[in-house]
Amino acid sequence: MLLMVIGYICGVTRNLTMKRLLLITGLVLCVMATSCIPHKDTIYLQNKNTALDSTQVMVEQHKPYRIQINDILNIRLKVLDQENATIFNPVGDVNLNASSAERAYFDGFTVDVHGNIRIPSLGEINVLGYTTREIEDAIKKKLLEEEFKETANIFVTVKLAGLRYTASGEVGGPGTVTLFQDRVNIFEAIANVGEIPVTGNKKEVQIIRQYPQGQRIHTLDLTDINVMKSPYYYIQPNDIIYVKPLPQKSLGTGKTAVETLQTVAMIVSILATTVLLSTRL
Repeated sequence: MLLMVIGYICGVTRNLTMKRLLLITGLVLCVMATSCIPHKDTIYLQNKNTALDSTQVMVEQHKPYRIQINDILNIRLKVLDQENATIFNPVGDVNLNASSAERAYFDGFTVDVHGNIRIPSLGEINVLGYTTREIEDAIKKKLLEEEFKETANIFVTVKLAGLRYTASGEVGGPGTVTLFQDRVNIFEAIANVGEIPVTGNKKEVQIIRQYPQGQRIHTLDLTDINVMKSPYYYIQPNDIIYVKPLPQKSLGTGKTAVETLQTVAMIVSILATTVLLSTRL
């Protein structure tokens, strides 16, 4: 009789222990299921609000960039008698081994805190808030008034000395990059710093942009095809691109379903071992 009672108590204890194990395992599985990174969060340019066969997006016409403080301008002057233009054009005496960005820094014209650049013989010219085409016209007009005649056939070109931006956070290679292009969209900018890993939040990519009044933060959802319509789709000089990490990175539960299952299996194995050891004591 005593043996039967002891056996019954052991059976009840074992059943309760197994139920607890199953309950804990179920809870772990639920947590792990929500900790996986969904496939849809890893795909760029998804058609979220339109039919699947309608993927064409009309990108808004890109507005000309207006010069800001600390921009560097590359200015070139061409006339019939080019010797008379040497004082305006940089002679390129910087070390030839210097990078393009370094040469642009020394040869270019940096916009100061008052929005001005200083050009030999012409003095200071305010360029803050103007487009490169408007600056070309202003320089040409001043040259004709002070230095040359109409017959000189003046040709002035003004370009940004590279598009410089910084990327940080969950990107392949955080750092500052200078691209020698007139237009760079957010995907090109990110591709040049090593792409966003699976643990990066593609839905909330932040762009910290400089304005005369200060800095502002704009957010882009790179998983939505309509990001191409955003006024911030094209980056500007001195932009800072920040990619947040997903919560799954700090949890460390696994980026894919396979990794998560491996973690679940390990936890269940530890729990089962603990239960078995406790029932034998």
